Amino acid sequence: MGQKLKIAGWVMLGALAGSLTTVSIQTVARNTLAPMPLEELQQLSTVFGLIKSDYVEPVDEKKLITDAITGMVSSLDPHSTYFDKKSFKEFREGTSGKFVGVGIEITQEDGFVKVVSPIEGSPADRAGLKPNDLITKVDDTAVKGLSLNEAVKRMRGEPATKVILTIFRKDENRTFPVTIIREEIKQQSVRGKLIEPGYAWIRVSQFQERTVDDFVKKVNDLYEQDPKIKGMVLDLRNDPGGLLNAAVAISAAFLPDNVTVVSTNGQTEESKQILRANARDYMGRMGADPIKKLPAQLKNIPLVVLVNEGSASASEIVAGALQDHKRATIMGGQTFGKGSVQTFRPLSGDTGLKITTSRYYTPSGRSIQAKGIVPDLMIDDTENGSPFAALRTRESDLEKHLASGQGEEVKDPAREKARDEAIKRLEEESRKPVAERRAPEFGSDKDFQLGQALKKLKGQPVLISKTQVERSAEKKEE
Repeated sequence: MGQKLKIAGWVMLGALAGSLTTVSIQTVARNTLAPMPLEELQQLSTVFGLIKSDYVEPVDEKKLITDAITGMVSSLDPHSTYFDKKSFKEFREGTSGKFVGVGIEITQEDGFVKVVSPIEGSPADRAGLKPNDLITKVDDTAVKGLSLNEAVKRMRGEPATKVILTIFRKDENRTFPVTIIREEIKQQSVRGKLIEPGYAWIRVSQFQERTVDDFVKKVNDLYEQDPKIKGMVLDLRNDPGGLLNAAVAISAAFLPDNVTVVSTNGQTEESKQILRANARDYMGRMGADPIKKLPAQLKNIPLVVLVNEGSASASEIVAGALQDHKRATIMGGQTFGKGSVQTFRPLSGDTGLKITTSRYYTPSGRSIQAKGIVPDLMIDDTENGSPFAALRTRESDLEKHLASGQGEEVKDPAREKARDEAIKRLEEESRKPVAERRAPEFGSDKDFQLGQALKKLKGQPVLISKTQVERSAEKKEE
């Protein structure tokens, strides 16, 4: 199976500009063509001709075809996309861990661009952009009506150039402009430190090309500082995903050799894979296996994994594998539920199609799609609970999302009530001074969930959430 992965090129899960996704880049397109519905194609041709001849002003026929393809693909699910030449270049940049832009992970909400998170240390972070900020304009262009890719194009540009973002901050009920100077964004996907003697915290914020090497370096640095580490917290909160190879490698760092990490299944033979904790299945390049440089103790060290609703795709693979193999205690909130794989099919030149081709499954065979990983211990965001959890978007909230394939999906009627209550609390929170509204930084001494993870490692009582319950998006058929 590892050889199949190498032939395919590389596989990606997670976020590009906040668009949560899983992608396999294929080096050749499939040669098989499905029979075409002639009557419908004739209709398409007729409509094309009428627009060309009768529309009020001349139209660009290439743009018409591109828009038709874009609409056809986007109608499938939230993660299938058509890439033109420029957007494909930007797509490739997203996995390298560096690009020129403002430094934010984004998604869409009500037609606007929503900030999922500013990248730590980026121009956007320094300018004070916050999660849930809505971008309404990029320079003089209104964002509403633009696709996510079009919005990304306008925010990116040459280094040292200026872009003005108009921000609507809901919790302050105000709109204001922010001027940002673009620069090369080099995301630091791994951070870590000793919380106290004997206990380490290591955070993976996204799975990129450099993540495995950075992870190995950081773990070795921590063991140099304290060779007697007796407990570790792997922090995957708000990790939107990234490269599958990196996720398998990070899982392999803690798991026994050759156990199953993740499997995928779809219609085509190439979409059916089992990836295991061995170098063949996670090495995306030739050379020495970086995981072999890790301390041997890492295979057995007591481990807690922190996740939340922002943990998606590749981070869900890691959490699911460690949970199924009973290698770690998963703590926090139920994850995003992004469990589908997209494959890139080249079309012509530098254009292509990213299309959903399979679902992925944890080692025990669970589909995470539209449900996510349910923690072993539900832990609130703060000691006062998780007052805004109901407002967080998950895969099952996305329009046209793919079902899990393991049962009929049902909606939870109590969720709307919870959302209304959370909105009221948010309005009350907005009246507080800005300093009091800022959430504690992950890894800080005010990080409540990290504090509970440390207690778990020490065998001390943990404050379990009294309000969080499993959000069930699936009902098994009888």
